[in-house]
Amino acid sequence: MKRLILAINPGSTSTKIAVFEEEKNLFTKNVKHSVEELAKFPTIGEQYQYRKDAILEELKNNNIDIADIKIVIGRGGLTKPVKSGVYRVNDLMKKHLLEGYAGQHACNLGGLISDNIARSIGLPEAYIADPGVVDELTDVARIAGHPLFERKTIFHALNQKAVSRIYAKKIGNKYEDLNLIVAHMGGGISIGAHERGEVIDVNEALDGEGPFSPERSGTLPMNQIIKVCFSGKYTQDEVMKMIVGKGGYVAYFGTNDAYEIEKRAQAGDAKAELLEEAMAYQVAKYIGECAVVLKGKVDAILLTGGIAYGKPICERIKKYVSWIAPVEVYPGEDEMGALAMNALMVLDKQADIKNYC
Repeated sequence: MKRLILAINPGSTSTKIAVFEEEKNLFTKNVKHSVEELAKFPTIGEQYQYRKDAILEELKNNNIDIADIKIVIGRGGLTKPVKSGVYRVNDLMKKHLLEGYAGQHACNLGGLISDNIARSIGLPEAYIADPGVVDELTDVARIAGHPLFERKTIFHALNQKAVSRIYAKKIGNKYEDLNLIVAHMGGGISIGAHERGEVIDVNEALDGEGPFSPERSGTLPMNQIIKVCFSGKYTQDEVMKMIVGKGGYVAYFGTNDAYEIEKRAQAGDAKAELLEEAMAYQVAKYIGECAVVLKGKVDAILLTGGIAYGKPICERIKKYVSWIAPVEVYPGEDEMGALAMNALMVLDKQADIKNYC
């Protein structure tokens, strides 16, 4: 009997859908949503029906009978902090996703739409896996330095966990038996210290902590930030955009295209070469911090995300950190494959399905 998996991943301006038969990808589609279409909906939650209808139409147009689907899994949204794993979508989760418990983002629709489609075809429940709010920090890692502040985590948990499991399988081991440092490098950069299956420390990538990236400024000198905030020249929104959205390469070059900067550097552009080196340098420093967190016991360093397609920047990082542990590169961000991997573990009864509460 065929075991078909439907994976749903809503993004800011598109919705990715994929159908897998076991590990085999049968169909993938990135459904684009125009700014004009999305502007019709005042809130993320109000996009729900529009996006669900778009998913069902694409499946129908590609002759995929949803009645053949055995499990539906969605990209996890901004719920309250949770431990890593697979979660059944329950009423409390749906409430928090709709309200935007930890923020409003299109990924909140992943669990909502998955649950509706699953129930419409007679499945008892849908699932999410490793949402961005996965929180496995140790108590000491939460200390920020002032009682009004606390370090939190929002990072690329789904991809970091997935490549860790892929690497573990490759070497014939279990993720839970390894100490790994994983650097996800995309529009934002998150670098996690994975100790035997738990991310015990990681930079808060969403709000710009850590290395600078194509769109984010990273950790900035605090005294200079304070002066900018109280200068009267910028609104709060403008300062936030400096940190997230219009920082990093965007601020220096007016583009978030890391490949373009790579080409400029290779063509002899001194500024591009310096900034690419600086990004590699900062990523390497945070990898070094994770090595300290793991007390030097590191089995491997994994580089992943879209920027990892760039061989020059990966080589720049390697020259700084290869003495710590072997470096493996897993380019891209296969969120759909990661979701399917987790769904297959559910079907094979290899996942400890958690309740959101």
